[in-house]
Amino acid sequence: MFQLNEKPIRTERDGDFNCVALMDAASCFILANVFAAVGEAEPSKMAVRRLLNDARAHKQQSPQTLFIPSGQFDSVLVGEAQRQGIAVVRVPEEQLLMFIGEARESFKERFGGSGVQ
Repeated sequence: MFQLNEKPIRTERDGDFNCVALMDAASCFILANVFAAVGEAEPSKMAVRRLLNDARAHKQQSPQTLFIPSGQFDSVLVGEAQRQGIAVVRVPEEQLLMFIGEARESFKERFGGSGVQ
């Protein structure tokens, strides 16, 4: 699980958001994503459950292990993953870049983080 955008996604109506994605490390395919308000440290419990459920529906199985950047998504995600029997491994974000770098670049090219209406 990682944040796709480098700059907040600005909306006129609802404020600023971050896009958080869950990717299959083997294929680098994004299985699911959710939006979290910029002021929140991580997505809500309901959003995390939706993210994991969407990933499960796509792969027809639950993730076995989640690799997350160290110091991010430390409470809600970890608690929900443990509740569902999913291992969580914290990794320095730099070590995840080989997997998530292209997705971030594509997101930046498509949305730029400058805002949507």
